[in-house]
Amino acid sequence: MLSNFLPFVYGLSVFALLILAARIMLNGFFSGQASFKTRNSFAKKKSDDRTGLVTVHPELLNKDGCITDEDLLTVRFSKDTDHPQSSEKPSE
Repeated sequence: MLSNFLPFVYGLSVFALLILAARIMLNGFFSGQASFKTRNSFAKKKSDDRTGLVTVHPELLNKDGCITDEDLLTVRFSKDTDHPQSSEKPSE
């Protein structure tokens, strides 16, 4: 009985994943068209858009709630092609 049921479950899960993948690709394809956004129930509302809003991470704030002026540690990755720029002035 399990040998007859397993292909059905497999086929159903593949079909569901294909539907989800198509929905995601269509949302990306039609993201620039306003008429599709109004018809799409999965599109975000305008009020949820954070474009242009400044987000300050709490790690950058000091104990008074102001942005810290301390030197911050930065991380460089191995494939980063930009040369490091020092914030310190060279001593002469």
